[in-house]
Amino acid sequence: MNVSEVIARYLKAAGIAHIFGYPGDPSVELLETCRREEISFVLARREGTAGLMAEAYGMLTGRLGVALSTLGPGSTNLVNAVANAFLDRVPMIAISGQIDTKRLPTFTHQVVDHHMLFAPISKWVATVAPHTVGHILRKAHRIAVAARPGPVHLTTPADVIGAHASDDAILLPPVRPSRHGMTVIGGSDGEILSRLCAARRPIILYGISAMQANAGSAILRLAERIGAAVISSPMAKGTVREDHPLFAGTLDMACNDVMWSFLRSADLILAAGFDAVELIKPWHVDVPVIHIDEVANTDQIYAAEIEMIGPLPEMLDALAQAVPAAGGFSSAAVRTHRDRLGEAFEMGRVAGRLNPSDVIRVAAGLLPPSAIVTTDVGSHKLLVGQGWHPVAPRQVLMTNGLSSMGFSLPAAITAKMLHPDREVVCFTGDGGLAMVQGELRLASSMKLGLKVVVFIDNALNRIELKQMARQYASTGTLIEPVATEPLARSMACNGVEVDTEQGLADALATPTSDVPLVIGVRIDPAQYQAQF
Repeated sequence: MNVSEVIARYLKAAGIAHIFGYPGDPSVELLETCRREEISFVLARREGTAGLMAEAYGMLTGRLGVALSTLGPGSTNLVNAVANAFLDRVPMIAISGQIDTKRLPTFTHQVVDHHMLFAPISKWVATVAPHTVGHILRKAHRIAVAARPGPVHLTTPADVIGAHASDDAILLPPVRPSRHGMTVIGGSDGEILSRLCAARRPIILYGISAMQANAGSAILRLAERIGAAVISSPMAKGTVREDHPLFAGTLDMACNDVMWSFLRSADLILAAGFDAVELIKPWHVDVPVIHIDEVANTDQIYAAEIEMIGPLPEMLDALAQAVPAAGGFSSAAVRTHRDRLGEAFEMGRVAGRLNPSDVIRVAAGLLPPSAIVTTDVGSHKLLVGQGWHPVAPRQVLMTNGLSSMGFSLPAAITAKMLHPDREVVCFTGDGGLAMVQGELRLASSMKLGLKVVVFIDNALNRIELKQMARQYASTGTLIEPVATEPLARSMACNGVEVDTEQGLADALATPTSDVPLVIGVRIDPAQYQAQF
């Protein structure tokens, strides 16, 4: 086999069915090999969006997302998506072509140092060679999926990608976590149980790792045993069904004053797979914390005197079996908090106008429980994060680590491609859509009948609000109006503009087509000021 064949066959053995990218000269051999191996190549409109599609692939499947770029500007355009996967904790292999090794030491045209470029935002960087390709793929795979998951960047020089591979063994490493073993740091099993028994208002705060470990059932078993309220991080939404009587909301999204106040009311917090990378506000909670995760609390964003390190579901179940039943929070107490949360969510509504919270409420009332929702970065994301209630994990995709605008549409394309029979809705702002609107044409060419809901307020609202708070003018934060319908038509999509709840409901009820429907929703942004 040549190097390309080893790469393609390894990815296929690892269950990878799609590669997302934008090719160049060093990619020709790999593209042909992937075609022969029946791995689909998705040609995005730029490398950055290809990487975001690959990230969404990892979010949805739990497997490696694979992104491909060429050398020079191709690799530099890929940087943002790799950084996104790094801080969103998503397994990815990013592959960039490079000039041939003979010219690399002396040539300068389109040559950048990939190792220097990607090392700060990757778990590992390496250059593929004929005598190491099998080993490098195996190592890259293992590192990418290890806790905490993230991206690995590989460089494939032009004279290597088609060369004969002397290291051609395709051996997949073990990637499933062990279901045995636990380490307690800073205390003992008895001390943990003592604290659980003494708690009268315990809260379980769960995050990305809990979602990735499928720990939702174990969280609920422990919560029901000790009467713990449960709070989700934004990217872990759906890990616990949000209609459960003990579910108390999502941290650091809309209504965050209500959520932080509730968190501070606890007398014990169990941080179960919670990753502080998602915190938008600083941690100012003077409540004892027990850290429970596959990795140690090395970030120290929150202090935890006791850490339990090991397989998350098993540790939670062990606690549930060992601790006596307790009252904790009553369902009525959590319901009272949820009522306050609901009132805060509607705060600032302008009568007779289409408000941002109206968009979320109308869409949630019409879409089936199995719908997959993606959201971009901006004020609307904070509302989706609090107001959308999935029934299962991996049904709400967002970036909340790096929080890069332009994520939602590429993520929705991947979601609809992988789940063609499910309703997929992309929530985005007019600013976020402007960054990636060329991908609408890709979605149309792939016959993906997703719905794109665009919050139109002609501004970068999150920044404009900060200007308003300082009584500054809206300088550099206003966006020229864009006509949704002709934009959609130019991308071979359907388009409609609405400014009422009924108009939005009618648009969302439109039967799914074989091309995207772009719904321009002209909102009154005044509610954002009251919310945030």
